[in-house]
Amino acid sequence: IPAGVTQEKPAMTIDILPTIAKLIDAKLPEKPIDGKDIWPLIVNDPKAVSPHEAYYFYYNRNELQGLRSGKWKLYFPHKYRSLQGRAGRNDGMPVNYTQVPMGLELYDLENDISETTNVADKYPAVVDSLQRMAGEFRKRLGDSLTGVEGSEVREPGRVPEEAK
Repeated sequence: IPAGVTQEKPAMTIDILPTIAKLIDAKLPEKPIDGKDIWPLIVNDPKAVSPHEAYYFYYNRNELQGLRSGKWKLYFPHKYRSLQGRAGRNDGMPVNYTQVPMGLELYDLENDISETTNVADKYPAVVDSLQRMAGEFRKRLGDSLTGVEGSEVREPGRVPEEAK
């Protein structure tokens, strides 16, 4: 792994298992997994590209809240937790959050890594394209926010009780 270089292409933790499995020539589980080999990105291969067309952000109970494709990040309408600038506690005890609504929002992460400026109105073709991608993905994994039941919905992997 080269020292002192920066990799601009996205990767996520779902890609760690298949990457390590390939490096050690291990067989992947038979059940489908969403990650892919990102070794070319890690070693900064100049020809490396992300093995994913997009990363899809699911939270809560199968809510597709957003996606990232290339430099674009699109959020779908949902609510998220926020302290809205209020201070938390310093004793380890939780505080009450406010549920904040979010609309359809597009961010250009090359020029706005902090996601401060929603550019959805400036790039309607990008929004449409990303929404079509999300629609196809919803057909597979579903989305409780839109009521779509996916054809490939599966339970998360669990360690059997007898193995604990």
